[in-house]
Amino acid sequence: MDIPLVDYHWWAFFFRWTHVLAGVMWIGLLWYFNFVQIPNMPKIPDEQKPAIGKVIAPAALFWFRWAALATVATGIVLALMNEYFSDAITFGILGAATDGHVLRHTAIGIGMWLGIIMMLNVWVIIWPNQKRALGIVEVEADRKARSARYAMLASRTNTMLSIPMLYSMVSAQNVY
Repeated sequence: MDIPLVDYHWWAFFFRWTHVLAGVMWIGLLWYFNFVQIPNMPKIPDEQKPAIGKVIAPAALFWFRWAALATVATGIVLALMNEYFSDAITFGILGAATDGHVLRHTAIGIGMWLGIIMMLNVWVIIWPNQKRALGIVEVEADRKARSARYAMLASRTNTMLSIPMLYSMVSAQNVY
């Protein structure tokens, strides 16, 4: 019997697993920043804060931003492989008459758009502002403070968007 070593099903599993792993890392770090690090920073003695700002936060932000990109990229690959990308990205409007899965496409489409918006938020707003706030990019003190606030507000926005995004992604598996 001739069985291919690597076929569609293997690649579909690989990209789904990678998508889930990257997503867990991304949202896990997002929630870590918003539920652990930010609320507890005022409790950390000033002499210990450089360890957070110069070591822990930059490392966490590295994994955070690349996990965001990997999650979106692998999600798009999955949608293309499984031939529902155009239906999902248009909320099921285009393929509603052909496959009968308009609710599934709508749910996954909402999750996809929220994920894309969140990923862009990471790369376009959070990361540039965090570089200034952490001193990776030198700026004057008032700009540094503003950047820290912008990054925090954008991160909080992503935290709020993560809930309907996760709900949409998971519910799409159970909608017919």
